Amino acid sequence: MGEGPRLDARLAAIHAAEYPRFSDAEMERRRAALLRVMEEAGVDHLLVCGEQRAGSGVGWLTGWPTTTEAYVIVAPREPQLMYMEWYNHWPLAKLLARSTEVRWGAHRGIEQTIAELESRGAKHIGFMGPLGYARAKKIEAVFGTLADLNRQYVRLRLVKSPEEIDWMRIGAALTDLAIDALRREARPGMSERELGAICEAAYHPHGGVTFIHYFLATPMADPQYCVPRQIASNRKLRAGDVIATEITAQFFEYPGQVLRTFTVGEPTPLFRRLHETAEAAFDAVTGVIRQGTTMDQILDAAGLIEEAGFSVYDDLVHGFGGGYFPPVLGSRSRPAGPLPDMTLQAGMTCVVQPNVITPDQKAGVQVGELVLVTERGFERMHGAERGLFRLD
Repeated sequence: MGEGPRLDARLAAIHAAEYPRFSDAEMERRRAALLRVMEEAGVDHLLVCGEQRAGSGVGWLTGWPTTTEAYVIVAPREPQLMYMEWYNHWPLAKLLARSTEVRWGAHRGIEQTIAELESRGAKHIGFMGPLGYARAKKIEAVFGTLADLNRQYVRLRLVKSPEEIDWMRIGAALTDLAIDALRREARPGMSERELGAICEAAYHPHGGVTFIHYFLATPMADPQYCVPRQIASNRKLRAGDVIATEITAQFFEYPGQVLRTFTVGEPTPLFRRLHETAEAAFDAVTGVIRQGTTMDQILDAAGLIEEAGFSVYDDLVHGFGGGYFPPVLGSRSRPAGPLPDMTLQAGMTCVVQPNVITPDQKAGVQVGELVLVTERGFERMHGAERGLFRLD
């Protein structure tokens, strides 16, 4: 097992726990936030849903990161109750779920959930998280129209608590291990799949769980692809290649994200200029990040990309931690949809990731990482060295 994540003593103690736990006060804060949303929405019962490892709300509320299926019933002055699958997952769910009675769904969890809601006299039901059409129709057949509160859930998760930030620092340190390992071990002749294996071997022994590891490998002399790919290919690295990476390891459901670019051999003038522009854009964007920053200020800061004759392909900035959250921004030349009507708030965690590309979309680099918004600026969550790295 390689060297572990770089953590101070306080974070190391969290990381070393058999199953780390948030404080009672933190868990009560989350429940109280949901109850306020319910009151505002006029619902008397809320279902927090998860399915096939999707939907972060169940883990956020209970501490059980959904594996197959989970429905948590939340109501004022009522104990939390969760129906979950499968039977062999039940013992661990009972161990990890906090302040929540956990029942096996017996492959009819939605029917059991409906029966429980009926027994409680529920009238107006809201939901957060993934809820399939057929299951939603079953609930509506009994209680009428469901209130979709997913937008409110996103709002609750935008600003992280100090304890959540601590867990994300651990996720970031685990993700850094992948970059360190790639710098040590990646060599010509390896495939993108083998690069992924290097990443996972670096953080998995230390509790890191793969969220993504994307790679782009293309010849600098004749580039044909400009953004990391979501599915690794069996293409072998060759002399003269550029390799761009986007890597996220999670500590339970709390991630880091780091993006770096490597070359096999001397970088060409084009790729040096792309990388220099990307690094300058990262510095310019993070230079304006602070409490109250507007979306236009971020786009203006990134304008040096277009001034250099380039554009972006991937999103320039996105919120992260509990989901892929606002603000999701492109650049002036490649907008990412309507500009969000919001300003940054202290405690938000965002990924700044200038994927600077040529106008013909054939050449590109990827740099950046997860950062924390503070009242007066930003804080790096990662310790990975910045730069254009050579693998030979």
